[in-house]
Amino acid sequence: MTTVEIKRKPEWLRVKLQGGHASNKVNSLISDLHLNTVCNDANCPNQMECFARGTATFMILGRNCTRNCTFCNVTSGEPDGLDPHEPENIGKAVAKLGLKHAVITSVTRDDLKDQGANQFKRVVEEIRKAAPRVGIELLIPDMQGNTDLIDIIIDSEPNVLNHNVETVPELYDIVRPMAIFERSVDLLKYVKKRKPHMATKSGMMLGLGETKGQVVDVFKVLRDVDCDMITLGQYLRPSMEHIPVVEYVTPEQFEEYKEISLSMGFKRVASAPLVRSSYYAEDISKII
Repeated sequence: MTTVEIKRKPEWLRVKLQGGHASNKVNSLISDLHLNTVCNDANCPNQMECFARGTATFMILGRNCTRNCTFCNVTSGEPDGLDPHEPENIGKAVAKLGLKHAVITSVTRDDLKDQGANQFKRVVEEIRKAAPRVGIELLIPDMQGNTDLIDIIIDSEPNVLNHNVETVPELYDIVRPMAIFERSVDLLKYVKKRKPHMATKSGMMLGLGETKGQVVDVFKVLRDVDCDMITLGQYLRPSMEHIPVVEYVTPEQFEEYKEISLSMGFKRVASAPLVRSSYYAEDISKII
């Protein structure tokens, strides 16, 4: 029987616990409006810091995902029914929290005819009504490459369209078995073709066994489709049921990746062990 070595977290990944009034305010509002956040559902290591700053990333379309990615802490299973009040309630939450930049993501809903595209559109519309000056970032699934559905989303005119490639293509079979690297890249390419003015963004987790050359190759592919921004962070294993960490990438290596990616033409880069897709999103998205 093969045993997997459990790697001890290095000091640079120790997260200082934070909370207090701002954190309680966000959690209370989310609960009152029956909303979900990826901060809680994906067990984000920065959730206390973001809550303390009065920010959150909203997760629409329920709590259960129809995919089985081996890295993700969002649950899979029987999908939830769509909440018709969700878009309006997110608009209310964004306004009440006084956000400057709202991030909206979702579980993947391959079971729905429109895969949730119209719910994304309605959320953007409701935020615009409730808080017209807020920058809106959508972090979307691949929509199975259906450009009609992608059109529904981007025609709502979010400021930033984010879709994560997550890892290098060589690891997709074990990390994202129901996804296709080329399909994700084609999505970002299509957005720029249809909406050249729209800022595009992607992200990767490191420490899954990728090589430096493979990471840089992904940078090249993303720049070839004019992707504007990228986030790079350390993969942290949510539980023993998830794919194990192969390597804890050093802060120095993250800094090197940042320098390389900026030199290749990315307009904004966030690269550090605890960076996640929406961590300090309002700062990284200031090209809008």
